[in-house]
Amino acid sequence: MEEDETLQGERERAEGETGATADVSGQLSVSEFLCHCCYDILVDPTTLNCGHSFCRHCLALWWVSSKKNECPECRVKWEGFPKVNILLRDVIEKLFSDAIEQRKEDIQQNSDVARSLAAFQQYGTDQIPTVPNTGRFNPRGGGFFSGVLTALTCVAVVLLGYHWSSREFEEDHLVHKPVARWTAEEVILWLEQLGPWASHYKERFLLEKVNGRLLLTLTEEDFTKEPYSVENSNHRKAIMAELECVKALGVKPPQNLWEYKAVNPGKSLFLLYALKSSPRLSMLYLYLFDYAEAFLPFIHTICPMQEDKHEDVFTKLLDLQDPSWKQWREFIVKYLFLPYQLIAEFAWDWLDVHYWTSRFIIVNAMLLSVLELFSFWRLWSRRELKAAASGDTSAVIAFGTFGLFSF
Repeated sequence: MEEDETLQGERERAEGETGATADVSGQLSVSEFLCHCCYDILVDPTTLNCGHSFCRHCLALWWVSSKKNECPECRVKWEGFPKVNILLRDVIEKLFSDAIEQRKEDIQQNSDVARSLAAFQQYGTDQIPTVPNTGRFNPRGGGFFSGVLTALTCVAVVLLGYHWSSREFEEDHLVHKPVARWTAEEVILWLEQLGPWASHYKERFLLEKVNGRLLLTLTEEDFTKEPYSVENSNHRKAIMAELECVKALGVKPPQNLWEYKAVNPGKSLFLLYALKSSPRLSMLYLYLFDYAEAFLPFIHTICPMQEDKHEDVFTKLLDLQDPSWKQWREFIVKYLFLPYQLIAEFAWDWLDVHYWTSRFIIVNAMLLSVLELFSFWRLWSRRELKAAASGDTSAVIAFGTFGLFSF
């Protein structure tokens, strides 16, 4: 009798736990466990420092495409290497096992996801410092030869980083490759470079496998319909404007400093030297001989018609008009008195695209501005200027001629 009562009690408890689980799963729905990248149920949920959770493969795709350690939703940078939230994963797999299995099967069939996950995992492995287990601590270090080895290692790392970054930019450049030979992945790369808003349409282009030949046949009417459904009129205009440039040139037009350097290597080297040695004459050269391609983007960047913090730099430079009189007024004042500030402002606007290059240009422009002020101060302190201040006409003429020649 006692054994029967014990079995009956255990059965009742099991039925109670099963009923409780059923009640919990009945109260919760899939919509409460969605990834804010793919808007589907979370698979291997990975929680960042900011508290937002995403599918691990979605986070890997975001990291591979943006190369930024930022949350895709709030743009807060994460620290370390994100790991799977085991508790959240177990709960989701227990409540929605069928949906999870179906999603995992779909993910395994996608080769791009597998490559992104492998690259993301390799990035995480590289973040873990490897310290040899020698069994003792050496506070004195390795002496002179250790310092030399460290310095050589740093130089090698810098050179390798520059080599691989240059190689990456070379591979990403579509400015030399005919559009008819673009692959679907290269079309996505072209689309992403139009601005952050273009990521909303990335999946639609991937599903349709739009390559270069198909891209050339698309019209604005096609973008309003399925499967593209670009409902935002400004987005459609931006895509069509860039597509018209691609059709006219046959290749992708340069949209940033690296691509401009790839298309115009000789002119870039000339401008690099000329803007540093004589910025006023270089800007005058751009106005006279390279107005549409170089001067218009330059003046619209440093003297914008209206400030719009939400507009990205690529969208802003798609359709350039002649500068207004307010832009000319601001430009001429800075051109005469602070030419290096114009270069610094231009570099500042590209800080998100070319972080270290822009910072180097800004610091260099600040130093050159200081040197120019010292040069004018030394000229003012010379004997000819003192004589001019006391009424020497010949000194006034000489300094006026020198100033006119300098400008």
